[in-house]
Amino acid sequence: MKRVLNVPGIAYGGDYNPEQWPEEVWAEDVRLMREAGVTMVSVGIFSWALLEPSEGEYDFSRMDKILDLLHENGIAADLATPTAAPPAWFFRAHPEALPVDRDGRTLSYGSRQTFCPSSPAYREAALRIAGVIAERYADHPAVVMWHVHNEYGCHNAACYCDTSAAAFRRWLRARYGDDLDALNDAWGTTFWSQWYYDWDEILPPRPTGAVPNPTHQLDWRRFCSDELLSLCTAERDVLREAAPSIPATTNFMVMQNFDALDYWRWAPELDVVSNDHYLMSTDPESEIDIALSGDLVRSLAGGPWLLMEHSTGAVNWQPVNRAKRPGELRRNALAHVARGADGIAYFQWRAAKAGAEQWHSAMLPHAGTDSQIWRDVVRLGADLKAIAEVRGSTGTAEVAIVWDWDARWALELPSQPNGELRFQDLVRDWYEPLWRAGIAVDFVRPDADLSGYRLVLAPSLYLVDDAGAANLTGFAERGGTLAVGFHSGAVDENCHVRLGGYPGAFRDALGVRTDELFPLLPGESVGLTGDVPDGATGTLWSERLRLAGAQTVASYADGPLTGVPAVTRHAHGAGAAWYVATGPDPATLAALLDRVCAEAGVQPVLRTGTVPPGVEAVRRRGTDADYLFLIDHAGQGAEVAVGPDATELLTGKPVAGWVVVAPGDIAVVREPHGS
Repeated sequence: MKRVLNVPGIAYGGDYNPEQWPEEVWAEDVRLMREAGVTMVSVGIFSWALLEPSEGEYDFSRMDKILDLLHENGIAADLATPTAAPPAWFFRAHPEALPVDRDGRTLSYGSRQTFCPSSPAYREAALRIAGVIAERYADHPAVVMWHVHNEYGCHNAACYCDTSAAAFRRWLRARYGDDLDALNDAWGTTFWSQWYYDWDEILPPRPTGAVPNPTHQLDWRRFCSDELLSLCTAERDVLREAAPSIPATTNFMVMQNFDALDYWRWAPELDVVSNDHYLMSTDPESEIDIALSGDLVRSLAGGPWLLMEHSTGAVNWQPVNRAKRPGELRRNALAHVARGADGIAYFQWRAAKAGAEQWHSAMLPHAGTDSQIWRDVVRLGADLKAIAEVRGSTGTAEVAIVWDWDARWALELPSQPNGELRFQDLVRDWYEPLWRAGIAVDFVRPDADLSGYRLVLAPSLYLVDDAGAANLTGFAERGGTLAVGFHSGAVDENCHVRLGGYPGAFRDALGVRTDELFPLLPGESVGLTGDVPDGATGTLWSERLRLAGAQTVASYADGPLTGVPAVTRHAHGAGAAWYVATGPDPATLAALLDRVCAEAGVQPVLRTGTVPPGVEAVRRRGTDADYLFLIDHAGQGAEVAVGPDATELLTGKPVAGWVVVAPGDIAVVREPHGS
């Protein structure tokens, strides 16, 4: 049973760390929270050292006062277990719990996430403090949600110590049914004399003299994700035992530079799916990453979710600590709401004056209330109150993009035909034209129920098992449209190459067969000709493909594969399967996907079908109305057709027929069903 967060409207707040400040500041904090419209804050995330000054000795005086103060002021608490940062006394007592990196160095305490996930001492201490917190605060009226740990795997997704090695072997014995021959077969250990005769011979993939075994590395990634998940669920169970009705969450990190955890396995274990998302200062169109991340988190959650952390301005951990542009704070936050967030929170409430994140922005900046950030924070609180009715509404996607962490991990292992391939970049290349066209997207596992979609895209699915491949090709056979990117279906779940020609698992459904790959060098491109725009090119990849029932859409115009098909379409059963055997330039890929969407009958979210350049258009569907979000990232403004009985929620004004979006602004339009 999924437990529901009991906070009205769109929850609003951030991480609150009052222990960093003298007690006389706390009253000012809650007064300003009320001014800003804050309804929920996360507390206690890094408070272990203060809550448990020595083993088994507790001091809850601060936390008691903080929770009472929040409740008195009508502010709910997302109460954390503080297990992401064990105190110094713990490591003095248990130095064996310190993590060991891949090069064999034992890391010191003095930061966060510095523990071995497989350490029995850490697990015992973490569950103990979680249990004591749960018992004390299970009935506190301020506590509306448990926040388990914080950003699992953020700085410490793996430990290579002997304790972790033993845990890895236990995980492998469970995976392979205690059959060492099955492991040897899955890992292909006849290669380079890697055969194992005893489980104790197996180690983590520590540095070795040459390229390590790919399946060994893949299973290690799976193990590390599962080992952290076992810690999360153990804490969750302790909390549920004390307070069965309070929902539990932990904050994911679905963002560009984090790939440590298989969130398809994590999401079902949580009552509420939460995410942290930070912009990369090197991304000139970071609004696309916000959208992709939000769609993926909504898909993981199966509906609305919470944004647990993002930033009001600059972050401290990038090479250049870039501030946000005028209006960007508001656009970012409401873009997350557009993609399904039913809560908006920041790290953190009050900017720290000391510590490792003292140059991280906050809701209440160093400059105080006489600042643009504060004015933006207060305005956003009013905005979220104005659109409170959006809460609980869902997405409207007819297109699904296949996302799989196993495939991502496998693709980015060493010794690929092209070491430049990055899973998230390949997926974003296909996602971006859909974002620009205002076409709604869900993300799915290879084995997901696809019956609700018209079009399924697999931009990068290097690894896929037989069941996943059959599910995707069966979708096309039953009348759907499937489009597959290059180097997909190449290996099975054990990273074994599928023999008989590429693209392996999808070869028959795509109606093609490739006998040799011709990956392209960095900066190299090939021309494309056929039913593609003039000047079309491909990068990263090419392959010697021949037709086996498919039709050519585009061919290579130059290079060693001149005249060989590069893009194909195959009638498969009652549907169609497309193959894109190169990396088309953005305009060419957009044109191809536009054609594929049209063939599949996919509709954009706007009534006119045309999204003004630079305007993000997203629709959430409620019981009685749709909610159309229009966000102008280009700063040009726009006029967009809407329903005859429409209302713009941020202003409360009727906008029957048309809504005007001012330059750099946002409109949230309620369109009643049937209007």
